[in-house]
Amino acid sequence: MSTTDTPGLVPERPKLTVIGTGYLGATHAVAMASLGYDVLGVDVDQKKIDLLTSGEVPFFEPGLPELLKKVLATGKLRFTTSFDEAAEFGDVHFICVGTPQLHGSQAANLEYVESAFTELAKRITTPALLVGKSTVPVGTATRLTEMLLEASPNPELLQLAWNPEFLREGYAVQDTLRPDRLVFGVESEWAEQMLRAAFAPILEVGTPLVVADLKTAELVKVAANSFLATKISYINAMAEVCEVTGADVNLLASALSYDDRIGGRFLKPGLGFGGGCLPKDIRAFAFRAEELGVGQAVAFLHEVDAINNRRRMRTVDLVRELAGGDLRGKRIACLGAAFKPNSDDIRDAPALDVADMLRAESADVVVYDPEAMENAKRVYPQLTYADTFSQCIKGADVVVLLTEWDQFRSADPEMMGELVVGKSIVDGRHALDADAYRAAGWVYRALGRPADPKTVRLSEDAKDQVTV
Repeated sequence: MSTTDTPGLVPERPKLTVIGTGYLGATHAVAMASLGYDVLGVDVDQKKIDLLTSGEVPFFEPGLPELLKKVLATGKLRFTTSFDEAAEFGDVHFICVGTPQLHGSQAANLEYVESAFTELAKRITTPALLVGKSTVPVGTATRLTEMLLEASPNPELLQLAWNPEFLREGYAVQDTLRPDRLVFGVESEWAEQMLRAAFAPILEVGTPLVVADLKTAELVKVAANSFLATKISYINAMAEVCEVTGADVNLLASALSYDDRIGGRFLKPGLGFGGGCLPKDIRAFAFRAEELGVGQAVAFLHEVDAINNRRRMRTVDLVRELAGGDLRGKRIACLGAAFKPNSDDIRDAPALDVADMLRAESADVVVYDPEAMENAKRVYPQLTYADTFSQCIKGADVVVLLTEWDQFRSADPEMMGELVVGKSIVDGRHALDADAYRAAGWVYRALGRPADPKTVRLSEDAKDQVTV
């Protein structure tokens, strides 16, 4: 592989390939095509390619289906399963394949990343930049560089860079087109200029750019996710303290949020985090630190993970308490399956974990989610699912909010009270108006809040301070 500054000319508008058309890859391909680039999306899954080619997105993400149809009509975006076509087409190749947790280990599974890089390297015959966007353990780029040297018949034509992604599910299009920062991990001026050309419209509007070495760029995403996970688990640890002291964690979080050094973002108590990023990323980070001999430096991440998992068990405890101490035969309405609203992602979803723990205690569990039902049924076929919100709560002894969809947040407690058997609700996300439910005759419980209502109330400004 070349580390010189001039393995080739820098096109004003390089042609882009996106390898992997899952959540990250499909969003990146569509967004870059909307900026005027010629983009080729590549995946080994023919069904996924067929769906995208027909204008359908194989997952739920607000705004993405409409943008996909728009860019397909311009001819700027197309999809293929051919690595030969990708190698011939692209100047910059973005690798966006998954790095799931390795089965039976805390480590990241890098087989898809390694395969994507090497399959391209075998075929490329013109100057090209291979750019990793997947979240990987630090040091992966160095190892991939050696693999590309062995795989490529023309290693002098290739360079490797890293460009971590920072997408929030539910806001992925916005975060791609208007990111809060870009990070380029590069080893040469040419690689930096190629990435600048590939992101020119985004940089032209003043998006902050950090140009770094490969190892720093690899660390940015896992460091960011570890910090966010720590902040979430910190306030949930405070919720544990509040529960045994009678304090109110919402009021505590509000008071903390006014300190500029702390802030209110991600200081939201509740059921905790899930999804395809934070849980597996902090585990892989801790595992990699152990490999490097600095495990003690991030040992706190094990407790961050443990706190997060305890929130799920404590939610079951609250439901059991409201059910009279025994869940056997009690109908429990579980509102939510996705790990967060505006997503159909159920990876490591706290909602489904709680629902299954309730089922394991012989409760009659019924689940409803506006978007994640099909995914949930495939992974948790042992659960029972309702077709509608009303059907889910009808006849329930206890209702538990597990994903804070707007449909659930805005539901009328009076209407709900007419459908349930027992007016008991556990607010696992601190998303409901406790006063409104209590006024409608409900017994309201939430993690980290006292069972009896407080005379002190959060002001509207204070509520706005504490967000996720």
